[in-house]
Amino acid sequence: MLVNNAGTIQVGPLDAMTLDDFDDAMKLHCAAPLRMSLWLRDDMRERGGGRIANVSSIGGIVSVPHMLPYSASKFALLGLSLGLRTELARDNVFVSTIAPGLMRTGSPRRALFKGDHEKEYAWFAISDSLPVLSVSSEHAAKRIVEAIEEGDAFVTIGLPAKIASVAAGVAPGVVSRVLALANAVLPNGPPDPDARQGFESESEVTRWGLTALSDRAAVRNNEA
Repeated sequence: MLVNNAGTIQVGPLDAMTLDDFDDAMKLHCAAPLRMSLWLRDDMRERGGGRIANVSSIGGIVSVPHMLPYSASKFALLGLSLGLRTELARDNVFVSTIAPGLMRTGSPRRALFKGDHEKEYAWFAISDSLPVLSVSSEHAAKRIVEAIEEGDAFVTIGLPAKIASVAAGVAPGVVSRVLALANAVLPNGPPDPDARQGFESESEVTRWGLTALSDRAAVRNNEA
């Protein structure tokens, strides 16, 4: 069994992103799972089968504004993972593609923020902490384990992610316009290319307790 879950997140406007940001995201989110899958392919064949789970994201189905390197690389992983399932099925290797929405793992504190660091961290960390928008890491882990056991082809985790996935397939133009409106209200600070981690981008807003659920998850998951 192989679970490709390693990830990185760069948050900020396109003007603050560099080619290196895109390259780093592609290497980790797409090239690394490919290398791992190819490395274990022959071993799985010899054993008579296997399981591979590739953790993509709703950001690989809907391109989220201010997260373009992340979304582009997760789209790439989505295509890779679906293709691997098709090609490896004859060897009894079942590849599951996992597309979670926001998960309360505590990762915002270690994510990278560019542009207006404090405002970028605030909108991202608060969104990641809201119970309606995000799911607990424990719930997501349970669903991923079930997908691996059953050999499910594609799993979307979280109601908002499921709604966004369906909407993107049925009305992509509408989704694009909605995301453009969301982008218009996101921070429009200077295109500062210097990256800071979340814990370095705290502000009064994020100290009001609005990120409490994510902060607790950060302690549990060694992200604090």
